Amino acid sequence: MAIKVGDRLPNATFRVMTGEGPKPKTTDEIFKGKKVALFAVPGAFTPTCSNLHMPSFLNNIAAFKAKGVDTIAVTAVNDAFVMKEWAKSTGGDGKIEFLADGSAEFAKGVDMVLDATAGGLGIRSKRYSMLVEDGVVKQINIEEAPGKCEISGGQALLAQI
Repeated sequence: MAIKVGDRLPNATFRVMTGEGPKPKTTDEIFKGKKVALFAVPGAFTPTCSNLHMPSFLNNIAAFKAKGVDTIAVTAVNDAFVMKEWAKSTGGDGKIEFLADGSAEFAKGVDMVLDATAGGLGIRSKRYSMLVEDGVVKQINIEEAPGKCEISGGQALLAQI
């Protein structure tokens, strides 16, 4: 069953790019004691993800911070190298935390797997956004269609905080 409001995030390990290459980063390291706006996309560099979802958070960073959000993070079933290049190309590098979920460990753990094999993309994450406080989901917005960004965008989550 998909994660819902009131649930604690599962233990998972992402990969993040550092100056020394990809390094592991656990859910505890990201969420423990923090208020985090997390959004998930089916794939870095894909049109809806790059043209709608990412800008909806990038353009609202100050508003999220004003509402007490410590971190804005994005996750995708991509490797850390792809996520680093996407961070650079979107202008999100250093502003948003890019969490590579290359093996879909987190997507599976929150039951947000999207099977996009018919379109040649393999196993991905559904598109969603959530507000997480100290590892507990406070708000969640799940898109029904992967190519839509209507209820999971930054403005929608910001309005719920």
